[in-house]
Amino acid sequence: MDQHSTGIMPDRISVIGFGLMGAQISQVLSFSGFKVTAYDVSENLLSKGIDLIKGGRYGLEVSASKSRISPEEAVSVLSRISTTTSMENALDHAQFVLEAAVEDLKVKQKIFREASVRANPDAVLATNTSTLSISRIGEGLKPKVRPRLAGMHFFNPPQVMKLVEIVKTKKTSNETVSRIRAVASELGKTSVLVLDYPGFVANRIGISVFAEASDLLERGIANIRDIDLGMRLGYGYPLGPFELGDLVGLDARLRNMKALYAQTKEERFRPPKILRRLVSQGYLGDPKTKPGSKGGYYDYFGLKRPSEG
Repeated sequence: MDQHSTGIMPDRISVIGFGLMGAQISQVLSFSGFKVTAYDVSENLLSKGIDLIKGGRYGLEVSASKSRISPEEAVSVLSRISTTTSMENALDHAQFVLEAAVEDLKVKQKIFREASVRANPDAVLATNTSTLSISRIGEGLKPKVRPRLAGMHFFNPPQVMKLVEIVKTKKTSNETVSRIRAVASELGKTSVLVLDYPGFVANRIGISVFAEASDLLERGIANIRDIDLGMRLGYGYPLGPFELGDLVGLDARLRNMKALYAQTKEERFRPPKILRRLVSQGYLGDPKTKPGSKGGYYDYFGLKRPSEG
């Protein structure tokens, strides 16, 4: 029997926010057979999200060209994703809401206040935030709603990365955790359960590594290529901290560090000066995943990435 028809998992998932992560998550959901209703504030942003799913670095056209999927499968994936600029339409009777909007506490709080009214009374309310407190996001929600709120943190790029962090607040019910874990499993992801804590687990450690690497760079101890090679060859990292920053987006990394520093006031999470400089000058990361960017660390410093030989 099709699990999607048994009530174990939703037939449709509402994705609120169709930027880089929202679009990529929508692609992963649709690829696994879920219908997706994706919301963003303008048709232009929705169009950019669809273009990313089609022609992005990990998009359908690349997968088809490498025979990972057939052209027919690519068409099928797109057919299961519908878009809307109406929050009401996206949330109406939703069974599972996955928010992937900008890392702004007030924006997320507003989304979930609306979701708590418009979605099904038993809908899972999940946020893909990587650094913000889930409990803070849930402030203002009625007590009966809070057990349905949790974090479902995908890692970039979600088409490739196997990990999903499920973030549980003191109010999150075990049923909500189980329902999120079931969806993650259906996507072929491995989930880990963590408590609501600034930066959670993987990002807190990953950003700490990036912060230390940035300090070494600013002190002139080594250049970005040698730091990345050191972590690749010495610790088995598939990508060094600067390569990874270029991939996930330097503007996103800056927002994450600002949010983490604001919550903890720990100096190690204060955004590095070099990161601020790059973002202010338009170096937002790899142009293949950040259209309009001048590039990332390697472009700024004029060095070859370790993967380029």
